[in-house]
Amino acid sequence: MPAALTAGPPTRERRLAELAVLLTVVLWSANFVVVKAAVSAVGPLTFTSTRFLVAAVTLFLLVRLRMGPVRPPRHIALRLMGLGMLGFGGYQVLWTIGLTQITAGDSALIIAAAPVLTALLAGAVGMDQLTAPKLAGALLAFAGVAVVVAAGHQLSLGASLAGDLLTLAAAVLWAVYTLAGTRMLRSIDPLQATAWAVLGGSLVLIPFGLGEVAVTGMPDVTPGVLVAVLYSGSLAAGIANVFVFNAIRLVGPTRVTVSQLLVPAGAVVLGAVFLAEPVGIGQVVGGVVIILGVALTRRASLVPAVRRRRAPRRA
Repeated sequence: MPAALTAGPPTRERRLAELAVLLTVVLWSANFVVVKAAVSAVGPLTFTSTRFLVAAVTLFLLVRLRMGPVRPPRHIALRLMGLGMLGFGGYQVLWTIGLTQITAGDSALIIAAAPVLTALLAGAVGMDQLTAPKLAGALLAFAGVAVVVAAGHQLSLGASLAGDLLTLAAAVLWAVYTLAGTRMLRSIDPLQATAWAVLGGSLVLIPFGLGEVAVTGMPDVTPGVLVAVLYSGSLAAGIANVFVFNAIRLVGPTRVTVSQLLVPAGAVVLGAVFLAEPVGIGQVVGGVVIILGVALTRRASLVPAVRRRRAPRRA
């Protein structure tokens, strides 16, 4: 395990990091509602490229305020930008293209495999301790996502093999991005790391946004669209990813990425509140299963402490 994860940061700092992850879940859940309301007026590629540009500007302003003059971190800036090109740019491109060939339910279910892939890869390369509770919790939470998605969308896995593979490739890129970022956090502040990674992702996405504008024309930027871009860029794509990197540094990639499986359930709840979308019994059951899976990743053992204390000692 990396030194940053074994040094034992203060309990208060770890708890604050995990609270920030829960806030990130809320921000990303709300982002589904915000984006759904905005992309009807702005093309998806235009919206995505613009929000990441806003995210990059926001993060570098925070770097300037907190750390002084913005300077590329020595020997690592290009690596961080390359990482962002994969984790933000490549991910968004593959996911968007894949979504044109498969249903939203298929896409959501495949992307939900990213935390499980992260847990398996982290354990395989020794970057996180893949305990039985972590693995069981990740799989249980993924099953909960499957229930939520199946309850709200038509599933037809295999109907478009190309679309499924593109979406799976996007999930793999996110897992690789998370683990590679974990290694780099040994030597760089999470805010600075996120800023340079988001900049790299923006460089990939901006040409796609400009291409969409060239084909469809300039979108009608209403005040609502402007607010959506600012929220989705500065908060959901910007500050939230700083929270994620900081939590990964303190509590490890597996627990943090599995917590992100709460996002689909949160999106269902907020969609019901703000968009009057229906909530079925399957979505409620799936949400409970996700919560149980996330809680399970926090356990040290699958065996309750009381039972461990009462277990007879071997002679």
